[in-house]
Amino acid sequence: MSFITTDGLVLRDTKLNDKDSLLTVLTRDYGKLTLKAWGVRGKSGKLRAPCQLFAYSEFTASEYRGYYSIKEAELKEQFGGIRSDIELLSLASYIAQVTESVADEDSPTPELLSLALNSLYALSELKKPQMLVKAAFELKLMSIEGYEPQLDGCVGCDSAEPVWFNLTDGALYCADCGGTGVEINDRCFAAMRHIVLGDSKRIFSFSLDEASLKLLAQAAEGYILTQLERGFSALDFYKTIMI
Repeated sequence: MSFITTDGLVLRDTKLNDKDSLLTVLTRDYGKLTLKAWGVRGKSGKLRAPCQLFAYSEFTASEYRGYYSIKEAELKEQFGGIRSDIELLSLASYIAQVTESVADEDSPTPELLSLALNSLYALSELKKPQMLVKAAFELKLMSIEGYEPQLDGCVGCDSAEPVWFNLTDGALYCADCGGTGVEINDRCFAAMRHIVLGDSKRIFSFSLDEASLKLLAQAAEGYILTQLERGFSALDFYKTIMI
């Protein structure tokens, strides 16, 4: 039996029985791990807080024949601001579901973990607009995962005034070169460049008028769903409560 200690974000909590859970955790050192949390569902369980969904904690786990069981856990951040708001909670669930879908086991991706943590922090503590956080998360995640869109300008003529964003090839087109995709404007284009090409720690440090933010949100969501070739149940639920 061997032990590991690492920081990680709880992305999913699967109930095993009335007392125990199976946690999907994105760890800093080992990538995505499945950890057994014995007795975590008991009201007086010492692991209850650090093992709750969206908790960022330091975990010490024992490994036996490829399976890990949590022995100790210390809570580092619980993002309390999202837990009493159904909209924020459902958006956080979408962030967790997307992150889990792209994370690999035994393959640490510190950038991905930082993005998820910063996104939850932006919602919980910074109170950033939900649409802005969601769009920035989606575009930055695509860049981290190797789907970085081409944001130098129109791919046909290098025009710095593109009006279309193609969801299939991630390219921009101006009005003269045509192309298909979702509409963007100059402010949306600048925000996309800020998110994808700028400092990862400042991806939420921008503002847009309502119309431009809606264009950004359409482009970001359309791009991630097209490139990953799948939908997300958490996104579907989020949309039902935002209507």
